[in-house]
Amino acid sequence: MRRASGKNQFFVMSEKIVILDFGSQYTQVIARRVRECNVYSVIIHFNTPATEIAAMKPSGIILSGGPSSVYAKDAPLPDKNIFALGVPVLGVCFGVQLFAQFLGGKVEKGLKREYGKGTLTVKDGSCALFAKLPRSLQVWNSHGDKLTKIPAGFKPVAGTENSEFAAIENREKKFFGLQFHPEVVHTPRGKEIISNFVHGVCGCGKDWTMRNYVEQAVEEIRAQVGKEHVVLGLSGGVDSSVAAALLHKAIGSQLTCIFVNNGLLRAREADVVQQVFGKNFKIKLQYEDASKLFLDRLKGVTDPEKKRKVIGKTFIEVFQEATKRVGQAKFLAQGTLYPDVIESVPIGGNPSALIKSHHNVGGLPKNMKFKLVEPLKCLFKDEVRLLGEELGVPKEIVWRQPFPGPGLAVRILGEVTPARCEILRNADAIVVEEMKLSGLYYKIWQSFAVLLPVRSVGVMGDERTYEYTIAIRAVESQDGMTADWVKLPYDLLEKLASRIINEVKGVNRCVLDITSKPPGTIEWE
Repeated sequence: MRRASGKNQFFVMSEKIVILDFGSQYTQVIARRVRECNVYSVIIHFNTPATEIAAMKPSGIILSGGPSSVYAKDAPLPDKNIFALGVPVLGVCFGVQLFAQFLGGKVEKGLKREYGKGTLTVKDGSCALFAKLPRSLQVWNSHGDKLTKIPAGFKPVAGTENSEFAAIENREKKFFGLQFHPEVVHTPRGKEIISNFVHGVCGCGKDWTMRNYVEQAVEEIRAQVGKEHVVLGLSGGVDSSVAAALLHKAIGSQLTCIFVNNGLLRAREADVVQQVFGKNFKIKLQYEDASKLFLDRLKGVTDPEKKRKVIGKTFIEVFQEATKRVGQAKFLAQGTLYPDVIESVPIGGNPSALIKSHHNVGGLPKNMKFKLVEPLKCLFKDEVRLLGEELGVPKEIVWRQPFPGPGLAVRILGEVTPARCEILRNADAIVVEEMKLSGLYYKIWQSFAVLLPVRSVGVMGDERTYEYTIAIRAVESQDGMTADWVKLPYDLLEKLASRIINEVKGVNRCVLDITSKPPGTIEWE
């Protein structure tokens, strides 16, 4: 699967900002910042033809940063005709260097690299990007190359200690370039710079709201599906639950949800899903208990990717058999989110750049005769939560913390067994309960227990024990792309450790994971 192109758009919006991705780790953050301005944004591959981009009718184009040098032999370069589309263009870091590459400027390796915080001095306050901003701004740099000659028609409007061309503009063509990164939090006024571009330069309104999304998504679903039937694999997580609610609003009884119990669920998961969606929402719900099959196939499997593949393959098999009992359905719905699509796409076609496989992206067997419906494909996680609220999905589900598709299997390091699942399920239930009682559960991104394949000596009563270790993981994040560990109160940590060790048979030690993302990932596998 590749990034979106003009031939396959996620969502139709009259106003949109198109972002060309050149491999920057911050590309998604740019998209988020644009959406925070209530303007729809879409990320596309850097080499998307200008004709396809023109067909998308963008209000503006943003060229992302990237790890390459524009003068390198294998540099990722866009279709040069994007500069002739007559729409505003903002180049960020590598993006501004593309102006030089295509329009007659010059980029060279800098004598001094710029990484980290810097001070931007605005020389021309009349530049639209810096409207209502002070003349001195803190910015975040991340580059080794620098602009040494700007193209004809451009002028410098701001500089840093190391670059006199830190911000340039061609006012007539509405082309702007920034050598720093306005999208990151380390550029405190960066969101205002982006807002100035999308609103002040591109003339976008503020129409990207969940209410508007619901109305247009319902129309799109009905147009795509017609009178055909749709099946959806419902897990009870935020994504599939909101997708189910949206599809049900759009097509009602044409939707059948299949809930597969893979034996890797959290405590009371099956009961809650059946109650909320079967009885409350009145959605057609088919329950499949395949827990024994999944656990049997996971015997002896310890590699994380193999676990995911076993679970994914087994799920497809069970799901396919279940669909035969549904009847004639032509469409398969998935709760795929935007980060799933982007993170699962290797940069530059290099498979080694793939972070991890996702259970709901790709992997569908070629003989599956379903057409895909992915109503959340253009949304980030927090946007999905807002959509869920708009659709009336209960708070306990909408604001539920993310749970991985492969379930407890990726939180059990080493072999997955029924006994280990039970240990982790009980420990995790305590973490969820205590986090809710503390008032922190809905305030942070994620908190959960991990079962380590480590047994250590302990003493309980007068007896020596040799039991497992539980790691407690709590992180704060906005969209799951980056995360920092949460400094949980000592009294809460004490209560968690005490309850888990005393109440969960098979555990005699608790540890706290204080790793951020990056360098780690949020989940352990």
